[in-house]
Amino acid sequence: MIVDDQALLREGFRLILERAGMEVVAEARDGIEAVAVCAEHRPDVVLMDVRMPRLDGIEATRRIVVQQPGVRVMALTTFDLDEYVYGAVLAGASGFLLKDAPPDDLVHAVRVVARGEAMLAPELTRRLLDRFATAPSTSPAPLPNVTEREAAVLRQVARGRSNTEIASALFLSEATVKTCVSRLLTKLNLRDRVQLAVLAYESGLVQAGDEAWGHNPPEWTTHPGPRLSS
Repeated sequence: MIVDDQALLREGFRLILERAGMEVVAEARDGIEAVAVCAEHRPDVVLMDVRMPRLDGIEATRRIVVQQPGVRVMALTTFDLDEYVYGAVLAGASGFLLKDAPPDDLVHAVRVVARGEAMLAPELTRRLLDRFATAPSTSPAPLPNVTEREAAVLRQVARGRSNTEIASALFLSEATVKTCVSRLLTKLNLRDRVQLAVLAYESGLVQAGDEAWGHNPPEWTTHPGPRLSS
């Protein structure tokens, strides 16, 4: 489903996606219409413009995610502003893409989000979370039932790294990393990797500037389990 207040853009997105073999089941011109039309058609993925009349894409995303948890939303905007990315992520969006992205990037992003994964460039993830992370804390709050290995994987996710990169950094198989990420999502009741990254910063597990930790991040307490120091 495509949501944008500009008909020309909706048509352009439709042509790109249909040429890639995808079916566009519905369109909407603003957030209010998007919520209603989405409830009727129940698409797999919603391409959601951020700035629209009547109801913006961030609030529309929030309502859709609450009403239809199985629908994945990818936010679209012409503005590369952290505030929009952060608002979309907190609202429940599973991805963020600029409207001037190449057609192949749009197709790839939709497929990634449709698989239940998150689509947010690693460099954008780091910049976003560094800016909006909570104040540094010397006593991070423990996350319930997160094991030592899962905490290590969570740190890597928060840095915007892929499963392949995490596996290499932690000397694990990609299958093990994928399993850890799935367990974290279930244990913490989160939708995707982007929300995992946000939680890692908000809880104090990762703090702004920690990209420079190297192999010596600060200690982190998991519960139950021992103190973790890498």
